[in-house]
Amino acid sequence: MAFIRTVPPEEASDKLNEIYQGEIQEKGYIANGTRTLSLRPDVFEAWQNLLKTIRSKMRLRRYELVTLAAAGAVHCTY
Repeated sequence: MAFIRTVPPEEASDKLNEIYQGEIQEKGYIANGTRTLSLRPDVFEAWQNLLKTIRSKMRLRRYELVTLAAAGAVHCTY
């Protein structure tokens, strides 16, 4: 089993704190995916920008269907 070091919310500063607070406001919690990129807030922002770019070219329903199809193809249950 792999273990990934993350930055806990109480230790987050500057940009990471902004990201964490944004997640809490939007979702009510900090997602695991966000935590995994906590050591690299710049990578998190780049990932978010990539997702926004992809989603901007398709309807939400199609994006969700593509996401489910891709997850099924790699046997991801997350």
